[in-house]
Amino acid sequence: MALNYIFVGFFLIAFFIALLQFVLTGDVQTFKEIVEGMLKMAEVAVMDIALPLTGVMTFFLGVLNVAEKAGIINGLARIIGPFFNKLFPEVPVNHPAHGQMIMNFSANFLGLDNAATPFGLKAMQSLQELNPQKDTASNAQIMFLVLHTSGLQIIPLSIIAQRAILGAESPSDVFIPCVVGTYITTVAGMMITAAWQRINLFNRVIMFWLGGITALLGLTLWYLSSLPKEQIETISIFVGNSVLLGVIAGFLGFALFKKINVFESFIEGAKGGFATSVTIIPYLVGLLVAISAFRACGAMDYLIDGLKWLFSLTGLNTDFTDALPVALMKPLSGSGARALMIDAMKEFGPDSFVGRLVCIFQGSADTTLYIVALYFGSVGIKNTRYAIVAGMIADLIGVVAGIWLGYLFFH
Repeated sequence: MALNYIFVGFFLIAFFIALLQFVLTGDVQTFKEIVEGMLKMAEVAVMDIALPLTGVMTFFLGVLNVAEKAGIINGLARIIGPFFNKLFPEVPVNHPAHGQMIMNFSANFLGLDNAATPFGLKAMQSLQELNPQKDTASNAQIMFLVLHTSGLQIIPLSIIAQRAILGAESPSDVFIPCVVGTYITTVAGMMITAAWQRINLFNRVIMFWLGGITALLGLTLWYLSSLPKEQIETISIFVGNSVLLGVIAGFLGFALFKKINVFESFIEGAKGGFATSVTIIPYLVGLLVAISAFRACGAMDYLIDGLKWLFSLTGLNTDFTDALPVALMKPLSGSGARALMIDAMKEFGPDSFVGRLVCIFQGSADTTLYIVALYFGSVGIKNTRYAIVAGMIADLIGVVAGIWLGYLFFH
């Protein structure tokens, strides 16, 4: 229902703003820019997002099918089962969805977006098989999606690389605030969704796993913080890509050892890649075109200016307000937020407070509305229930945490 109101609301806002500008100034360019932007975004949604995703989906769904036939996914499910059984009580013990979700989270954690999406879509399909109401999101699907939209990542390599391109003195100085910010967003999303679903997080199993993950994350950050930028980038590239290649080779090799017909199993699973990509096209086109209309009419600029004015009335330090466009754009569009981040670093300087804060915002969450359209669209979910609300609240907490981290580290 929330997605329904957002979809319609963006178009209505765009129309009325364009109409108001025409009535007041006689300017017809806003109508033209909105329509041109909508048509362009419809093309981008299909040609630049859905079709390239088809190849990646085809390959990784084939590999995942091999892993399932060899019993690897079930093995992962047994390892992570004690934690996920508490967090996803609707999912049976040792269900393949557990292993698929951990593959998705692991790929995100290593910054492997291309691999994370097929793993995540496969997990969503497995959860859909357990869903008694096929057009309505289940509790397990909502928990998975909210955790995914937090965008937990150990090294924000693309942000560090962009800072280096723009001449930052120490491009990697934002990586600790970015990781801490996205971890806060993840934990917040987990707590919000658990409260909604009445899941008790304060039990020994969940606290043990959260404590272990927090300790491991802290030790990793402590070690990486002592290394120069070039070495951090080298470690990130090596670990991320070697782990992915090792997983693929390991899955296929183990399946061969188990006497599985590897190539036949691969083809069987890969056939679902094209079908999944075709299924999500209408959802992507609809949402991305609506977002384009909202941006092109100037609504985002009006919203930001209004927030700046409100914050100025509080008497608090408002240096952070120039970075808000990235924070507000990130749930709507990853590419839009990235463009605004680059613009801010060019305008204020990559080593300025705003230049660093926009990087923290960019690295502290993921594109919530896009992910909702992509993942729920892949299984035909129409009623998203409270998924968007929970995800957006977690994003808001991530923004507040990002502002705090920005002042703590750089102000």
